[in-house]
Parts: sequence; structure tokens; C-alpha cells
Amino acid sequence: MKFAKLLVLVCSVCLSACATIMGDNAQMVPISSTPTDAVISIKDESGTEIFKGNTPTTVTLAKSTGLYWGKKSYTVTITKDGHESQIIPITASANGYYMFGNLLFGGLIGWFIVDPTSGKMYTLSPEQVNSSLGSKLSHNNTAKDGSISIMLLKDVPVALREKMTAIN
Repeated sequence: MKFAKLLVLVCSVCLSACATIMGDNAQMVPISSTPTDAVISIKDESGTEIFKGNTPTTVTLAKSTGLYWGKKSYTVTITKDGHESQIIPITASANGYYMFGNLLFGGLIGWFIVDPTSGKMYTLSPEQVNSSLGSKLSHNNTAKDGSISIMLLKDVPVALREKMTAIN
């Protein structure tokens, strides 16, 4: 009887894999920007748009493609009128549970069979996206000598209008 219990314990430890036990298939990634209410578009490694929304938000992203050792990657594009857009990559890499946990518990079965097929062995990085969008200060003054250009108010970019000073 003791031998049977020992055999069950040894088999369960040998057939397990640390990342599969400790990890998840997906990861929540908070996304914020300064200024807020910027438009977010997230595309996966195949170029398919999987999310569109506004900041701040939190998205749940899959860590694996479902294929053997098929880690996901994403491109986050953040845009807002009057500001420079930003493109931020999010990539998956093997986590510590996979790398070191299998040394203790999962062994070769965990390393080469269980964890690579589950996809739970990955962690997405960065774990959160904090974007600071620079202002697009554009004008049509092409003078190189510092002279002043006169233009209609409708031609002044919206981002520059609040910096204007009335001259009487």
C-alpha cells in the first residue's frame, strides 16, 4: 500500500510541469497615457487587430499562439490628435517557473512537452504600458531669420491656439 502511494506521488511530480501549474494562459496588461483618452490599437504577430479602445484601460492578452513553443507578440499603437504617436512592442519570454521550476519538479517532461504545449510558460513584457505622448507643435513659419509670419486663426494648429497672446 505504501509503495502504491509512493508510486502515485512520484508519477504526479514527474508528469507535472511548474509553469503549467503556476502560470496562466493570458495576462492582464494595464495601458495608460499622458494625456489620457488616447486611442489604442493592438495587433498581434500576424498583423490582426485584436483590440481598439482608449486609455486608460486594461487588456487581457494571450501568451501563446497555441502552437508548440508558440509565443505571442503584440504591437501597441497609441495616438491622439495634436500629439506624436507611439508604437510599443509587447513580447513573450519564458518565465522563472519554466526555467527553474522544472529543474526541481517537472524535469524533461515539463521542459519539452507539458509547458511548451500549454503556453503558460511565458510572461508578457512590459507588464504594463505607460505612454507619454509628445505634443506635435507644427506651424507653417518657414523663415530661418526669426521673422514673424502672419496667418489666419483657422490655420493655427489647435494645440498652439491656447499659447497665443492677444496684441492690441
